[in-house]
Amino acid sequence: WDLRPVPEFSSAEYSYETMQQWEREGRFEDLIRVYEQPYNRPAPTKIPAGRIELSFPPERGLPSPRVAMELALSPPEATVSLDKQPQVRVWVHATEPVGMIQVSGSTPAAVQLIAPLFGGKEEGPAKPSIVAGELSQLGYPPPKLSQGEHWRAFEQEGWGGFRFAIFLMWEPGGGTEWRAAWTVATTNENHDPLALARQRVEQALKNTDEFEKSHELWWKGYWDQSRIRVPNKVIEKQWYLDTYKFGAASRRGAPPITLQGPWTADDGKLPPWKGDYHHDLNTQLSYWPCYAGNRLEEGLSYLDWLWATRENCVAWTQRFFKLPGMNVPMTGDLKNNQIGGWRQYTHSATTGAWLAHHFYLHWKFSQDRKFLEQRAYPYLNDCAVFLEAVTNERDAAGKRSLPLSSSPEINDNKPNAWFSTITNYDLALIRFVFSAAAELADMLGNAEDAAHWRSVLAELPEWSLAEDGGMLVAPNYPLNESHRHFSHLMAIHPLGLIDLSHGEEEARIVRASLAHLKETGTDYWCGYSFAWLANLAARAKDGETAAQALETFAKAFVLRNSFHCNGDQSGQGYSKFTYRPFTLEGNFAAAAGLQEMLLQSHTGVIEVFPAVPKDWREAAFERLRAQGGFLVSATRAGGETTAIVIESEYGGTCRVLLPWTGAIQEYALGAGERRILEKS
Repeated sequence: WDLRPVPEFSSAEYSYETMQQWEREGRFEDLIRVYEQPYNRPAPTKIPAGRIELSFPPERGLPSPRVAMELALSPPEATVSLDKQPQVRVWVHATEPVGMIQVSGSTPAAVQLIAPLFGGKEEGPAKPSIVAGELSQLGYPPPKLSQGEHWRAFEQEGWGGFRFAIFLMWEPGGGTEWRAAWTVATTNENHDPLALARQRVEQALKNTDEFEKSHELWWKGYWDQSRIRVPNKVIEKQWYLDTYKFGAASRRGAPPITLQGPWTADDGKLPPWKGDYHHDLNTQLSYWPCYAGNRLEEGLSYLDWLWATRENCVAWTQRFFKLPGMNVPMTGDLKNNQIGGWRQYTHSATTGAWLAHHFYLHWKFSQDRKFLEQRAYPYLNDCAVFLEAVTNERDAAGKRSLPLSSSPEINDNKPNAWFSTITNYDLALIRFVFSAAAELADMLGNAEDAAHWRSVLAELPEWSLAEDGGMLVAPNYPLNESHRHFSHLMAIHPLGLIDLSHGEEEARIVRASLAHLKETGTDYWCGYSFAWLANLAARAKDGETAAQALETFAKAFVLRNSFHCNGDQSGQGYSKFTYRPFTLEGNFAAAAGLQEMLLQSHTGVIEVFPAVPKDWREAAFERLRAQGGFLVSATRAGGETTAIVIESEYGGTCRVLLPWTGAIQEYALGAGERRILEKS
């Protein structure tokens, strides 16, 4: 990462009060200068680490060989095969920061370690576009290259004395077997990253067999956490590919998933959207699958980082908003520092609230009492304190409101992207935080806090609804055009504040809102829009729509390598966006969408196969996770659920909707107890 600070965000004119004043006065050029133009600079940004090239010349007199490439998932490894030439296996160890390359059938004629194109002269602002410019604009010195008979290395100096090193080493000898190891090390780990990198690869090459066994063992455990089987093989395959990517991209003790995770392209350019942390959808959707998918340990990578950067966010909240409590910048660098962009979202008052939802979900799915006491409630409480202060302004009806309200990314960065009345997006997040803070305070026996947050919750306005009951963007503001971000529907999913289970009035809101989404069409949707639709439709118990959305996502918005590429790649006209920068949130939201079709527990009732299409007569899943710390397996055959297995991690009472009778049955289970439910 290049972590140089943004000078404008330390200036005297950088404040919420000044922002409001400039908005009232129409000083839009000043607003763009302070809040948006800094994001058009090359840095701060995520940066690539380089690449390795192996050369295998074709046999004399023969044409260039055909190349076949495969990705195995258990354990993950990439295999490149050339006919009449070698087979190359490449894998990165599951827990150690070392990659391995194994060649059978030949030996590379040349081995190159190629540094990114950093060396250059620092230039002015880059163009405001998806890819903001060239790596050379960062102004780094050229890399320091070094090599020996069986190794290649380089060290690169970045901004502010930061350095990173790459070391590649291979075993001596000839024949038809060749093996190499490589790593990346930085000054964040050691003052001499080159020495650390060399030490790592030497150790890996000395113990290759044990190294590979531990890699395989970790991935076996990962895949044992949950499995699914559905008749739509396009959707099933995409779930396994995306679940693999989640395991590869999120590991506790390492930074959480950025826009592209660890897969930063080495093309001489800055990463799309700087490869940063976007908290208005991207990071949140990326972690949706860890809960029902029973991968809480990997999800803690995200929560650990949010907790570790909490003090930065508190300091930013005090500096910019001049209010108590905590909010979080919407665009963040590796330390969650504000790096700017469209002001209506980068400086939104409710970003922290959406992130707090993940702390709440981890508690609900894990029932980890220590996490509740030490992480979930403190984080939610910090957000609630801030939201109480920032909503102290009242509307004409005397209800709490925001001086500046938005709904990502409605009206993009135009002046009318700020609304004069509170949006359903902001209202949903604020309602969630006060409600969840009260619930968790009750769990901790803190009746005073719980009563306070419920009293503040009662001071908020009602939802903005159309005549047919559908969710508006804001009072008297319907979304009458196709739009990629379903921010106005946050109350339905992921927050679950409005749900079919709450009665006909809310069911009407859900149905009308989804009908309106379909009416406005998909012309300006991204791939993640289809993935989010699958989750929304699953909550509405509309399995046909959910399955269709996931299949469209997999067929039209995913490249052959399985990465979500934002725009429609099919040529079938699903969207007018046809560009192809890749980001990961669409992949992970799609995995969560299938899980939502197979298991739901957000209402406090476990329901299996709640939103599967009628033609999914055969389906099964193993060890998906329900709220309350319950692991659930179920089988569907002949169009009916045939068995449900529930395991309790910590003990407790679960409520299960029995598909055979339609009744809700309670089961008290001890810690580690397993209950099998079958149709009598």
